[in-house]
Amino acid sequence: MPFVKRKTASKIRKAHRYLGIFLGLQFLMWTISGLYFSWTDIDEIHGDHFRKAHVHPSSFSDLLGISEVAPGKEITSLQLRDIAGEPFYWVNDEILVHARSGEKKDEISQEEAIKIAGRYMKDSLKISQVEKIEVTGAHHEYRGNRLPAYVISYSKPEHLKAYVSAVDGSFRSVRFRDWRWFDFLWMTHTMDYETRDNFNTTVLRLFSLLGLITVLSGFLLWFISSPSMMKLFGRKGKLKKRGRLG
Repeated sequence: MPFVKRKTASKIRKAHRYLGIFLGLQFLMWTISGLYFSWTDIDEIHGDHFRKAHVHPSSFSDLLGISEVAPGKEITSLQLRDIAGEPFYWVNDEILVHARSGEKKDEISQEEAIKIAGRYMKDSLKISQVEKIEVTGAHHEYRGNRLPAYVISYSKPEHLKAYVSAVDGSFRSVRFRDWRWFDFLWMTHTMDYETRDNFNTTVLRLFSLLGLITVLSGFLLWFISSPSMMKLFGRKGKLKKRGRLG
């Protein structure tokens, strides 16, 4: 007699089979995305090979003092920005002020955005299009960044784009084909289909738990199907029975 009833073993096999079918695609995506992450250079994914190796810091003279930038306003942070060769202060992470005239600037122009991108991107790249975006969706490649922004597209087969904030004049990011593949696979790996960066989603926790159950059920199937285990437990059962009869 087997040490596990045939009906019980059948239920375990069925549960293992259906769990495997249900989780198989996600297991495949976890494996594919894990392989992709381990075989790619993260600096290349960030688009560093499209950027200049060294960006020399700008230097300016005859700049306004801190008290002259925003009279009567408490200053908590102050950054000096080079915008198309002109010095600007980025004050309190909210106001852009010319560092010589004190004039406030609401947004940078398209021409200024092109020059800012030119400081960071390689000179060999040719611009094909420039557009301004006001809003982005949850899955947009510029999600979570300051808006509005200028999108500078380049004539490259990788659909290369650079993003420059229209509000503070900062060079924000580089996006191209390989980054988009990375981003998609990252979404399938974390199973966060909203923001793509949350490791604590209910879906991920559920699939992880079901994955553990599937693996454990596989071990259990091996255990109850192993001839050696069946012989061992069958022999123990016979010895116990003989002991009771004796």
